[in-house]
Amino acid sequence: MNEIESAQAELIDDFRLFDNWVDRYQYIIDLGRGLHDFPADWRPEDCRIHGCQSQVWLRTDCADGRLTFAAISDSAIVSGLIAILMRVYSDKHPEEIVAATPEFIGAIGLDAHLSPTRSNGLNSMIEAIKRAAGAGADAG
Repeated sequence: MNEIESAQAELIDDFRLFDNWVDRYQYIIDLGRGLHDFPADWRPEDCRIHGCQSQVWLRTDCADGRLTFAAISDSAIVSGLIAILMRVYSDKHPEEIVAATPEFIGAIGLDAHLSPTRSNGLNSMIEAIKRAAGAGADAG
């Protein structure tokens, strides 16, 4: 099992602790509160993710052959989704990110419980992460 598969499995296990979606949404919001600081100068238009209902910015850095992501949103739930994506994809090798299938979306029920606009935003964020990883893999 690679690092992304392990991260997804741990995330799925975490969500199994909750019996209902009220508790799961609260957990997602709580995860978002733990995001790292995201300075204003990290928010140029070219770092903004389009396709999200909320405003989202994504920053990518590469060190030691791994990509690290930082992101921020003006929405509590989207911030939580960002925290989930950071847990799955950040500090991973570009090739692993590109090859990964986001199994966690269906496994924890996000596909059935997010509004269509939030689901589109989640997919846009994943696409941006995979684009950055593709560029990182090509550069490596």
